[in-house]
Amino acid sequence: MSGQHDKTSVAAISILASGGMAAAKFVVGIAIGSLALISEALHSSIDLVATIITWAVVRVSDKPADDEHHYGHGKLESISALGVTALLYVLAGGILVESYSRLREGTPPPTISAVPFVVLVADIAVNLWRARALHRAARETRSQALAADALHFASDVMGSFAVIIGLILAALGFWWGDAAAAAAVAVMIALLGLRMAGSTVQTLVDRAPEGAQEKATAAIRSVPGVIDVERLRVRMVGATTFIDTIAKVPRTYPIDRVEEIKRKAQAAVDKAFGDADLTFTPVPVARNNETVRDRIMVIARNSSLAIHHVTVHDLGAKLIVSIDLEVDAEMQLEAAHDVANTLERNIQEEFGEDVEVDVHIEPLEPELPFGVDAAPERVQAIAAALTEYAAGGEIHDIHNVRVRNTDAGEIVNFHCRATPSMSVLRVHEHVDAIERRLRRAFPSVKRVISHAEPPRA
Repeated sequence: MSGQHDKTSVAAISILASGGMAAAKFVVGIAIGSLALISEALHSSIDLVATIITWAVVRVSDKPADDEHHYGHGKLESISALGVTALLYVLAGGILVESYSRLREGTPPPTISAVPFVVLVADIAVNLWRARALHRAARETRSQALAADALHFASDVMGSFAVIIGLILAALGFWWGDAAAAAAVAVMIALLGLRMAGSTVQTLVDRAPEGAQEKATAAIRSVPGVIDVERLRVRMVGATTFIDTIAKVPRTYPIDRVEEIKRKAQAAVDKAFGDADLTFTPVPVARNNETVRDRIMVIARNSSLAIHHVTVHDLGAKLIVSIDLEVDAEMQLEAAHDVANTLERNIQEEFGEDVEVDVHIEPLEPELPFGVDAAPERVQAIAAALTEYAAGGEIHDIHNVRVRNTDAGEIVNFHCRATPSMSVLRVHEHVDAIERRLRRAFPSVKRVISHAEPPRA
């Protein structure tokens, strides 16, 4: 809300300044008969109207998106800037017509005194201050309406200098100086309107800001997990940069990891643009470094199948694949066989018809039933047995032993330590041997779950 407060407060101060200076220039211009000064007063009056519009618009443009304005209200600033541009052209045309009429008819020069110069110098000082304040607020809040207002007041400075030159020429006896200065003011107003119109129209037709596409692409590509950016579109709505991208991500990534990539991409564009709204569409693609096992896991995951113990033998001319497929324990064999056949066909479509696929069907491990902790004596007995079975081997420091009684039998969990240099396969073989001995010694044990870890540092 601080940006909204800054924009409205700066715009409100500009209204008071515009009104005061416009009135002063108009009164003095009428008094001395200076078309140039009256033209500048009219220009300032247009600025006053523009500032009032700006003040009203910025109070609405920062409102968040709603059911009817899905991209917010930021384009109201562009529409207001376009309306002010039209007023500027009407004013410039009127001044040019009056200047031409005075030059043709030879209208007498204005009455010269120190008063108009004092007013113009004060006007230059006020406009320089306003232009600087508005430009800073426009840059900080990325407001197109405030930027247009700042440009107005910067042009007013040039217009005031033109009026001063015209009055000096008139004082030196060049009767046409004042009318020529008025024409110069009109030309400046027209050039200002042309510059404003170009910028505003580009925003309204959704032209991408200069360099925004390259900056957004670089920010998204920097996110780990993004392989490439396939398509990216950028447009501005008020101070918000809307980015729509299709990005390639590894197809082996699970959904939660892809969601993490999305969050990091949003953070990256926020850092690059400040206020950004990212629509991120991930496209899963195969990477060159995918193994056969990776590709098989993708095939199974796309079919919502649980597989494990995937073994692959490459015989050169033939690929042999063996898989353990877990299905509902209550599923009938015929249905389970159909699931296995479908998996085999999908693998053959991926690797070719000559691939040999064997699928071992086994019941999916059910959720463990409700249980209670075993008596401390039972836990101590099982812990002592585990320690005995591990003695003298490469597995040691049996700890954190837990035993729970369930309707299906006892469930044993324990932690142990092993040499850090041991392979996972070797650790598994040693721990598996301990688990088998425990189940033989304690027939009521249904399942043993171990967790091997390296020694403490």
